[in-house]
Formats: sequence, structure tokens, C-alpha cells
Amino acid sequence: MQSEFSLEKFRPLYHRAQEELLKNVGMVQGCTDTPVLMECATWYRGIWLEDGPHESLTLAKDFPEIAKMSHRIFYIHQKENGQFPAAIKETLVGYRQIQQVVPIASTAWELAQITGDEAFLAESFDACAKWETFLTRTRDPRHLDLLEVWCEFDTGHDGSPRFQQEPRNCPAGADVFPENGIRRLAPDLSANLYSSRLALADMAEALGKNEQSEIYRQAAERTRKSIHRYCFDPERLFYYDRFEDGSFCTLTGDAGLRVLGEHVPDKELGREIFLKHILNPDEFWTPYPLPSIAVNDPLYIHPAPENSWGGASQALQALRSLRYFEYYGFRAELNELMKRWLFAVERAGEFMQQMDPCTGIFSTAQGYSPAMCAVIGFFRKLSKQE
Repeated sequence: MQSEFSLEKFRPLYHRAQEELLKNVGMVQGCTDTPVLMECATWYRGIWLEDGPHESLTLAKDFPEIAKMSHRIFYIHQKENGQFPAAIKETLVGYRQIQQVVPIASTAWELAQITGDEAFLAESFDACAKWETFLTRTRDPRHLDLLEVWCEFDTGHDGSPRFQQEPRNCPAGADVFPENGIRRLAPDLSANLYSSRLALADMAEALGKNEQSEIYRQAAERTRKSIHRYCFDPERLFYYDRFEDGSFCTLTGDAGLRVLGEHVPDKELGREIFLKHILNPDEFWTPYPLPSIAVNDPLYIHPAPENSWGGASQALQALRSLRYFEYYGFRAELNELMKRWLFAVERAGEFMQQMDPCTGIFSTAQGYSPAMCAVIGFFRKLSKQE
């Protein structure tokens, strides 16, 4: 599939990714003097809660003010009820879905530690605590310490067969259940709640709020246990949406991988899931991993259309692999994933959103920040090992 790997071969690609990423820094609604890292300068001209704060960590050491503003812009547009917008563009701020994948509380806590900015830490704690309250008040109607998904865009799974009949967003707002929605417990949104609560506990402790810290830690543990009780299928050894009638949505896809991304299962169980699913060439360990739907799933879509989480290997998913592969003891496999992506991006000649998991051919959105962040993150990670 590829020639012998030499990291030095990819240094020009790494430098180009750094240069191109700065071209995606710009002003959106609510910015004054400091810009944010946008998803893309053309196709996705704006910042999304799903990934913007996470991607901005790539700039944290060299451009900390941009990274902080890529978080603060959501605080600026936070509603009185605690809701963060899902997306912020130059002239539009959207509130019709949740669309959070990597929790902003987690990335804010990491950024606060990198910068040592106590004012940013305090601001982040207050804003993220209100967001956690909004989520639990609106999306946990059964008081299970789990979150419901109501529409396709809630999880950023555009074009995924996970949502075949449901609306793409919530027309009346993310806090109003849509008329044709289907209630289901979501393992990925719930995993976000788990990580958010842990990050809030850490932030509270750092701020000297020890009582609040303990409350968040206990809440996080309740969520972790509930995810396993309601969203884990021990027979299939994977995480799935759970409908109101108790049945699973048995689509084996990225939603389950995101649970590992937030370290919900312990290391022993996580390794079992890796060996059964993630490193299985018939599921997620394709020539160019990780497909957004397991390739042996009956609903896997191939070839993938533009912007599809129905099967394509997504740059965002590759970038998130840095959050959990090593945690579960799979450094060698992470190295292999990173190398395959570097070869594919270099061959493509462009930084794009998604690629065919079998051929490595890219499509959708040239100048895509997550692809640049993946190249930068992968090159830095591999450099440390040499």
C-alpha cells in the first residue's frame, strides 16, 4: 500500500499544514480584536462546538489567545438558560442542535493548564457549568444521568444511517423536542456528559471549590454507570443508542468509538472492544482507518457521498484517535494509523474532510482545518518517539 515510512519525508507537509491552518483563522460574529480558528476558510466558514475548541488546542502554545477565543466565543453567545450555540459564523449563530463531540469543558480545562490563565479557568468553569445544567435539564427527562439525542445534527453525524427518519435539526431549538423526533439514549452524548463532569470537577478543585468538585465527580460516576447499564450491549460488546422500548439501534459506528474517546470503559473492557471491533479489518481497521460506520455493517455506505458519516473515514475521527488509543495500550496501532493518514494526505495534495477507507481517496471541503490539525498532531506525536 505504501513505501517504507520516513518521518522526515513528511516535514514539508507538516509545515504546509501549519501555514494553511493560520489561513483559517478569522473573525466570526461576536469577535472584536481576537479571531478564532474556523473549520474552513470556504466550505465551513465558521466555528462549530463539535470540534472548534478541540482543534484550537493545536495552536495553544504558539497562539494561546486564538485558542482561548475559540472557546470564549461560545461563552459570549451563551444564552441565559445555559445553552451554547452549535455553530457561529460571520453573520449567523445557530442554536438548533447540541452538536458537541469533544466536550468544551475538557478542552477548556486542558487549555487553562497549558496557559496558566486563572481568569480563563474561572470564566470557563462558570460557562461550562451552566452548559452542563442546560444539558441535564433538557436532555435527561428520565433523570438517568444520560442524554437523549433528538436529531441528526445533535452529534454531527451528517448523512449517517444512524438517523434515517429523524429530522436533521430541532426547528424550535435544541431544548424543544421536534415533532418527528425519536427519543433515544445516546452513548456518545452521554460520554460527553461524563467527561464534562470530570473536567468541571478538576476545574472546581483548581479553583478551590472542593465541595462542588466532589459533586461533579459523583455525578460523572453516575453517568459512567448508566452508560454501561443502558447503552452497552454485552453480547455485541459495543455501545449503541437505546430506544424507549428498550431495544438497541445496532448500527456499529463512530458513536460507540466516541465512548472510548472519553475513557468511559475501564482499560480491560476497552482493550476487549479494541480487539473485537476497532482493530478488526472487517469493521474499523481498514487500509485507511477509521470508517465512520463499520464496513461489515449492513447500513455501511460505499462509496460515500460528500460530507457523509455513513462510512467515510473522517479527519475529525482520525484526530480524535489521539485521545484514546494510547490510553488503552495501543501505541503501535496508533502509530500505524497516523502513518497511513500522512501518506494519504500527502498523496491527495489537499487537506480535505473525508476519505474512502479502502482506497484513501479524499473528498469534501478543501482547506479543512481538522485535516491540518491531524497532520500537525500526528507529526508531532511521531517526532517525540524518534
